[in-house]
Amino acid sequence: MTFVTTRDGTDIFYKDWGSGPPVVFIHGWPLNADAWEDQMKLVADNGFRGIAHDRRGHGRSDQPWTGYDFDTFADDLHDLIESLDLRDITLVAHSMGGGELARYIGRHGTARVAKAVMVGAVPPVMLKSDSNPEGTPQKVFDTLKDGILNERAQFWMDTAEMFYGANRPGNKVTDGLKQSFWLMAMQESIEAAVACVDAFSATDFTEDLRKFDIPTLLIHGDDDQIVPIDAASKKAVEIIPDATLKIYEGAAHGLANVPGTKDCFNKDLLSFLRS
Repeated sequence: MTFVTTRDGTDIFYKDWGSGPPVVFIHGWPLNADAWEDQMKLVADNGFRGIAHDRRGHGRSDQPWTGYDFDTFADDLHDLIESLDLRDITLVAHSMGGGELARYIGRHGTARVAKAVMVGAVPPVMLKSDSNPEGTPQKVFDTLKDGILNERAQFWMDTAEMFYGANRPGNKVTDGLKQSFWLMAMQESIEAAVACVDAFSATDFTEDLRKFDIPTLLIHGDDDQIVPIDAASKKAVEIIPDATLKIYEGAAHGLANVPGTKDCFNKDLLSFLRS
């Protein structure tokens, strides 16, 4: 297996498939690089180099006790990019990975980045407040942490239903997809799982988004039960200078993995990469 050692000694696992212009995939919580397998193969089959890493505390990467904040995640991504000497990158991020992407640009700029894609991403800020009335109440995030701490195996099984929209009539979510979610979630450390809830719920990425100076494609399902669109992509598109928002009608949070919406996403991703 392939790893990059970060500045604080944490080993980050990554996959590196194909050759050509690099496309770096950043996974959501509580998943890992395996969540991007379909898209990794797609880009590698079409003349691009696909790279996806497991965030610290997730998958095959190290599970340190600390470092579950977006400054650290962004710096881990920076260490990966620098170690592989990647240039003219398209960054593709899902969910909390969108925060990692945003904070990377906020801290490290776009000298090595050509384009960005954010799917069901958390920026600008998830938590409900007087200045963000469309946000998600704190009690929702407290319930997530309680579920993880009380009985995380069952909690992840239950979460998969909402994550992919398996609780909606006429959905195309398979049992295999839900089980793959559970397997990836169980590979995340319990400390990372809880700490990441605090990080992705409360971190404000507004100033990071203002630093984007590259074409950015936002994709979001209007039936996203995990990261509701009104407080996320509908606001982010107004902040990022050169952004386009595509709304997938009836699509769930994990739209890049669900049959039907996955096909639409793959088509849109490849088109954006070639543009």
